[in-house]
Amino acid sequence: MLILAAFLLVPLAISVITHTPSAVPWYQASMEATGLAPDPANLSEAVVQVYAAKAFGWRGAFSVHTWIIAKPAGATRYTRYDVVGWGGAPVVRQNYAAADALWYGGHPEILRDVRGKEAEPLIDEIEAAVAAYPFADTYHTWPGPNSNTFVAHVARNVPGLRLDIPANAIGKDYLPLTAPITRAPSGTGMQVSLLGLVGFIVAAEEGVEVDVLGLSAGVDILRPALRVPGLGRIGMPEKVAR
Repeated sequence: MLILAAFLLVPLAISVITHTPSAVPWYQASMEATGLAPDPANLSEAVVQVYAAKAFGWRGAFSVHTWIIAKPAGATRYTRYDVVGWGGAPVVRQNYAAADALWYGGHPEILRDVRGKEAEPLIDEIEAAVAAYPFADTYHTWPGPNSNTFVAHVARNVPGLRLDIPANAIGKDYLPLTAPITRAPSGTGMQVSLLGLVGFIVAAEEGVEVDVLGLSAGVDILRPALRVPGLGRIGMPEKVAR
């Protein structure tokens, strides 16, 4: 128990100590495009990307915010799917910001990048999963459901996406009491969780991960790395593009 507590709390403490909150209020923070998404006007093939950026303010020491963008073949614009906790229900928003925008000043990273023939069948599945999100009228920062619960829901229902959501995406493990056992978000294993408060994942993509009070820690075996709260990943980088 002491080892597990250290595994959970030491990385989180480092993240809190080293975190620098935004110097401006949220309404002044930048939401400018970053150029990470390929220009849809110059790319005819289908594209699906998943992004993560540190949450705004003090929350950024604990968690990232995740979202999904998609563009069918031949389309000249992306559709961006987010869940946000302000503005009232429904909490699922489309095109809340530019596809690859800064998240209130936080620089995003690409978690998954799928293009061409491999991306095409995923887009209809993503649209269906978004429409079927069961918490469209509910948002709770902790332990969920929140933006990361939404992306995890989509990923579980689109196993071809093989999305490995980082350990510091609080809310990704939230499952209702009526369905505590399901596939892992990557679709490569299984997950057990009670409201995101206690549970575990065993999967090829995620490795072995334990969740306690919304904090996740574990080991990625295929690409050796520690999965820890606050910091996310320590070790070999995750493979994001195919």
